[in-house]
Amino acid sequence: MRVSFSPGYSAPLPERHPFPMSKFVALHQILLREGLVRPEEVIEPYEAEWEDLLRVHTYEYLNSLKNGTLDPTEERKLGLPWSKGLVRRSRLAAQGSINAAFMALEDGIAANLAGGTHHAFPDHGEGFCVLNDVAIAIRRLAHEQIIKRALVIDLDVHQGNGTAGIFSNDPTAYTFSMHGARNYPFHKTPSSHDVELPDGANDDYYLSTLATHLPLALRESQPDLVFYLGGVDPMAGDRFGRLSLTRDGLHKRDCYVLQTLHRLGIPAVLTLSGGYAKTPEMTADLHAITHREARRIYG
Repeated sequence: MRVSFSPGYSAPLPERHPFPMSKFVALHQILLREGLVRPEEVIEPYEAEWEDLLRVHTYEYLNSLKNGTLDPTEERKLGLPWSKGLVRRSRLAAQGSINAAFMALEDGIAANLAGGTHHAFPDHGEGFCVLNDVAIAIRRLAHEQIIKRALVIDLDVHQGNGTAGIFSNDPTAYTFSMHGARNYPFHKTPSSHDVELPDGANDDYYLSTLATHLPLALRESQPDLVFYLGGVDPMAGDRFGRLSLTRDGLHKRDCYVLQTLHRLGIPAVLTLSGGYAKTPEMTADLHAITHREARRIYG
């Protein structure tokens, strides 16, 4: 399986910042060490072009990012301190999802070892999300008339409010989000299909709920391509999660999603989205579950 990755996915942050910026490099190392990805399958992206970013984000917001003129309120909402490195890593990750989309359409499956930044809106970022990489990739493919419709399967524990807002009146994407009802964002922008979970939801509750709702989303969307945001923050003990999935539950979740897409013959793009285990390395190891399943199912 080909993957998008750049060492530039990790940008400097202040000490003790809660965002696990080093998880991207750690995941890349795990995949190479376990032979899940060969060195020649790692495709390094360049920074996404402004033309692609402008299909999703406003000129004013992009200009503020470029020039470092976000005001303090915007930076607090973003949750990340502005730096040139942060803007660069966000553009790299956006291009990584564009590249992974093209690779998935050729190969059946591909991954970006970053991305899934689903809280970014056209005119601002929030919740550690600067640019909405999935929306940028979908709009690029739609602009080139390569796809008619994409399905976003968002299983991060936090609702994908930015992606939902971007595509609220755009039929080129169907947004499916299964998330904690009482978790961030506290004002949720309606997706095409939202599923809210109670605090403490365990493996059985989570997996049965997914098996009830995902087939409906697939039937309603009839997608040419799926973007899978396989966040690992539903894991029990996650700092921002509030759910109670076990490692086996995450494994069964990924197995169900990927087996379903493989059986239906729908190309899939894997992105990371969130995860806040005790260390970035532990988070990366949880993300690797998705890639182990992808290798087993797709070969």
